[in-house]
Amino acid sequence: MTKQITIYTDYVCPYCLLAEHVIEDVIQGQDIEIHWRPFELRPEPVPTLRVEDPYLPHIWKQSVYPMAERLGVPIRLPTISPQPRTDKAFEVFTMADEQGLGHSFSMRAMKAFFHEEKDLGNPKVLADLGADVGLEREAVLSALAKGTYRERHLEALRHAHEDMGITSVPTIIVGKQIFRGVPSTNELQRAVDRVISDTGSQG
Repeated sequence: MTKQITIYTDYVCPYCLLAEHVIEDVIQGQDIEIHWRPFELRPEPVPTLRVEDPYLPHIWKQSVYPMAERLGVPIRLPTISPQPRTDKAFEVFTMADEQGLGHSFSMRAMKAFFHEEKDLGNPKVLADLGADVGLEREAVLSALAKGTYRERHLEALRHAHEDMGITSVPTIIVGKQIFRGVPSTNELQRAVDRVISDTGSQG
């Protein structure tokens, strides 16, 4: 049985990047896969956040930056305003995931946004990011223009909302344990240990 951690994410959520670092610390050197699943916090037509408004600077100062410093994760509040929608980025993720590149693309997308201030709503930017992880750049542009993966992305969102009851990100599933938000290293380690133990007993 494959051991895996599933993380529901939105690429513009800083806590998702922070959670990934906790996960990587816990599973380092172990045969555990990370499976990313999309969850748009603000799908069309919900307005996305603007950095000029008080909310983003406040939450980053009070919560994101202190947590990032504690975890040793470089991250900064992007100045892109309004923040990009992530539906097209998740269409590229769907394309990448079917080629075994879902984890690589998710990490590239989040680092592009939080380290490089790349606009994840721009098809050309997404094509560059796809090429960075091994996709064909022109194939990405063509898929976005044609909406090749749009229905599959919408089905993934439906699954997250209706089948899984996801309401926030990151939501992390480890075996039967569900974490909403960034788990502590100890909490996550215990959950991973249980999965390893259960898998071993079934083998």
